[in-house]
Amino acid sequence: MRVILIIAALVLLFSFTNNADQETNSFIDQLKEGISDLTDQINLSEIKEDINDIIYGITDSINEMTEDDPKNNDKAEEITLNAPEQQTFSIANIELGSSKQDVENMYGQPKRVSLNEYHTNWHTYHENYQNFFMVAYNKDGKVAGLFTNQNLISSANGIGIGTGKEEVLSKMGTEPLTSIQKGVVRYNLPEDREYDIFHKDNSYITIFYDIHENNTVTAIQIISESLENDRAYLYTDESQALKEGFEYQLFDLTNAERVKHNLSPLTWDERVRITARKHSDDMAANAYFSHTNPKGQDPFDRMAADQITFILAGENLAYGQFSSIFAHEGLLNSLGHRKNILEKDYEYLGVGVAFNTNAEPYYTENFYAK
Repeated sequence: MRVILIIAALVLLFSFTNNADQETNSFIDQLKEGISDLTDQINLSEIKEDINDIIYGITDSINEMTEDDPKNNDKAEEITLNAPEQQTFSIANIELGSSKQDVENMYGQPKRVSLNEYHTNWHTYHENYQNFFMVAYNKDGKVAGLFTNQNLISSANGIGIGTGKEEVLSKMGTEPLTSIQKGVVRYNLPEDREYDIFHKDNSYITIFYDIHENNTVTAIQIISESLENDRAYLYTDESQALKEGFEYQLFDLTNAERVKHNLSPLTWDERVRITARKHSDDMAANAYFSHTNPKGQDPFDRMAADQITFILAGENLAYGQFSSIFAHEGLLNSLGHRKNILEKDYEYLGVGVAFNTNAEPYYTENFYAK
């Protein structure tokens, strides 16, 4: 009933603005009387909630009409992989030093361009999250960064998705790093890390392992020596562009992971992104890390408070990882978080990122189905 009254009031308002030749004073008097009667019958705070629901519903409908269907499971054509010509690894037949023009000649324009921790952009390519990879360029338009978590790796030593950790260590021909130097500060890498970083081919090659798949290769990141050395600190200073970059990257990485496991990708949800970002903001500002905030609200309370209805929901949190890539790979190796990433019944995902005063990022992922 309230929705009908709201719509009727809106129709009257538009009628007033479009018919200036009416008797204005008389109309306003009638409208005031009508509003007075309405306020006696209904709760204005409830009207606000209804208007918000209508607006959100319209927004969701527009998004569904203007975006590709994320649940389109048509099989993408496999990329024929060739052996790398200059370096140990190539991704989707791209090597460090390739030109941006060469990449775009092969694959066209990226699906998304977003800022990363190296003060450059990840150019993200995929076909409904199949054949997923990301490319970063230096100032000269040459490839300086590559990433994939799908079967797009070619290597001179036979390493690829599914290779065991022991085989990686034996074939790389160099020991993995135990620390990273940034300026005059040396950062020790954790001993229990679930990745190895190798300094090889004038690049830093990070190989990520899936501990739930017998410590086999699940993803690879390749960063040129010059791009890595240009990053003066372990953590990159906060900016709105970096915050949004991390959010969208984590969303894309999650969907690429789901498709890799034969699951449907999730739809981006702007409303729950706001919920997630508010929680990251709260954790960063108040120096805590928990699914329950100081007010005692859990993820489901926070979503309900933001008028998000759901029949199934979950939350992933990460803190302190260098980037969205490291955050995602860490979450994948945590059994509870992995369950959320690979829950077949989820439909929507929103990601919120915030930074504390030390530029350390907090990541919140809110999943749900309705």
